[in-house]
Amino acid sequence: MNTNTVAIILIGYQNDYFLPDGILHHALESTEAVQKILQSTVALINKVKDTPILVINTPIIFTETYAELINPIGILKTIKEVGAFKKGTSGAETVAEISAFADRIITVPGKRGLNAFSNTSLENLLQEHNVTDVVLAGVVTSICLDTSGRTALDKGYSVSVLEDCTGGRSRFEQEFYCKEIFPLYASVLNSTQLLEELN
Repeated sequence: MNTNTVAIILIGYQNDYFLPDGILHHALESTEAVQKILQSTVALINKVKDTPILVINTPIIFTETYAELINPIGILKTIKEVGAFKKGTSGAETVAEISAFADRIITVPGKRGLNAFSNTSLENLLQEHNVTDVVLAGVVTSICLDTSGRTALDKGYSVSVLEDCTGGRSRFEQEFYCKEIFPLYASVLNSTQLLEELN
């Protein structure tokens, strides 16, 4: 991979998922696993922050009434019912560890569903920077990461998923997706292996 054409896309790094008192923190595997994901991600960003690699944050934020969710089902129905990722709440904010990188990370607003490309300017940003390789990090493995990864592939990008910087609702789900699902369309590697490829 060439550092001039790689983008690391961060998905779901928000307080409602990552803080112990976050509304949807219980929906993820465990507090320990969530902290490891965050630590690995922060370590990776620290190592690439002085390179040309794009680091893009794609938070999911809904309006106060969730009017954009028409007859939601599944996870989106749950989000609406519990009031997660609502505009103006601390739960919708990006976790402090990621926000600390300030201008080094580009935040792309508009995500209001499972797909980081839907209703956002993500694709335009990737095209403007001549990105060819998309690297995914964040949560939830089986939902937003899988949906965004498949879309990236359909749009012509080479896709990689960082197994140590991603997490699911359970250990089984995480391992199943990394071993059985992601390899069908993406490279699965850890952050150390990514850095080796970049070097």
